[in-house]
Amino acid sequence: MTEKDRLFNNLHRIADSIVLMFGRHCEACVHDLTSLESSLVYIRGYVTHRQPGAPATDLLMKMVNNQGRDSDIHSYRTVTTDGRTLKSTTTLLRDGSGQAVAALCINFDTTEFAIAGQALQPFIDPAESLAILPTETFAHSSGETVEALFHQAVRSIGKHPQTMTRQEKAELIILLEGDGLFRFKGAVEQVAKLLGVTRFTVYNHLKKARKNTTLNHEELV
Repeated sequence: MTEKDRLFNNLHRIADSIVLMFGRHCEACVHDLTSLESSLVYIRGYVTHRQPGAPATDLLMKMVNNQGRDSDIHSYRTVTTDGRTLKSTTTLLRDGSGQAVAALCINFDTTEFAIAGQALQPFIDPAESLAILPTETFAHSSGETVEALFHQAVRSIGKHPQTMTRQEKAELIILLEGDGLFRFKGAVEQVAKLLGVTRFTVYNHLKKARKNTTLNHEELV
C-alpha cells in the first residue's frame, strides 16, 4: 500500500466516523485534488446527493488555487439548489511540499433545525416576537446585503423557504421588491438559489408584483 493509499484509507474511516457520530443530517466527503474533474472519491451520507466521480466544487477550486497554507474554511453557510441550508467545513491536506492533495468536507443539513427554531421562537421570547425591531447588516458586498434582506423577509413570512407555499413565496418576492433588493445586480439569481426555485420563477413573481404596484398607483392617481 502506497502512502497515498494510506492517506485516503484513513480519510475514508474518518468520514465514516463523522457521519456515524452526527447521523442522517450529516455528510462527509473525501476529494482527491490531483484529479479535480472527478475529485470526489468517497462520500458517506446523502445531504447533497452526489456520487463518487463528481467534480470539485467552485469553492474547493478557489481554495486549491490559494497558495497559502491557512486556507481551511470552517462552519460556513451554504444553500443547496432545492433551498436547504447547510453548515459546512472544508479542510485541505497537504504533502511535504505544501501542495494540497486531498480535502475532507463536512456538510450538515440545518434546515429542520431552522424550521424548529422558528416554531419555538414565540415561546422562547414572546415579547421580542411581538416587536418589530430594526436590524442592520454592515455588508462588505452587495451579495451580503441581498442575503440579509432575504432572511429578514423570511422572518416576516415566518416559515423556512423549503416549507413555503407558492403563494408565500410570491409574498416573499413582494416584500423583497418593496425593500429594493432587486436593484442589486445578480439579485434574482441569488434569491432563486436561496429560495430553492428557478430564476424564471422569481422573474414571474417579480413581474406580477410590479404589475400590481403599477395598478395600485394608477388607482390612487
